[in-house]
Amino acid sequence: MTRRLPMFPLGTVLLPGERLPLHVFEPRYRALVADVRDDEGTFGVVLIERGSEVGGGDVRTDVGTEVALEAAEQYPDGRWGLVVLGVQRIRVVAWEPDAPYPCAQVTAFEDLDGAATCPAEVLQSLDGSARRVLALATEAGLAVAPTTFELPSGDVDALWYLASLVPLGAFDRQRVLAADSAVRRAAVLADVLDDVEGALRHRLAGRDDA
Repeated sequence: MTRRLPMFPLGTVLLPGERLPLHVFEPRYRALVADVRDDEGTFGVVLIERGSEVGGGDVRTDVGTEVALEAAEQYPDGRWGLVVLGVQRIRVVAWEPDAPYPCAQVTAFEDLDGAATCPAEVLQSLDGSARRVLALATEAGLAVAPTTFELPSGDVDALWYLASLVPLGAFDRQRVLAADSAVRRAAVLADVLDDVEGALRHRLAGRDDA
């Protein structure tokens, strides 16, 4: 079952349960915010694979996140400052003409294995990998979350939470978002965490050798 949803393509990926500040200055997206606020509705965000956030003509991914407005402040010049919360994943079935802002026909994107969770030992391994990555990132001078975090209850929620904590690039985050089961999501997250850990260790080793 599809439904029409206003869309905001971005150069970043928002995961379910994650918060994101947005600065809205283009007239078309100001109109989107005004309409969503009037309807007390939601909108979707998707990653721009190629192109720019400004001006249109971009190429967008077909898996994104439906978001709800948590805070909205309009400035005297008409710009908006927003905080949005990722509610659930969505899949874009078809894009509609921008009139005046992008809209799409979307469906909820649910895991193929339903409410299945990854094994406890897998989650424990991911937890350790995430803490190592955060420790290395801190040593490298990156602004990241502390390693003293506590995992939320529920394995599926914990996977989104871990992915939101660690410093992943947009396309790695998109790989995690687009994984179609909890087990697959855990495998993708393990893969990207290994890559990030290796890159950070290489960066730190190069700094020590300099």
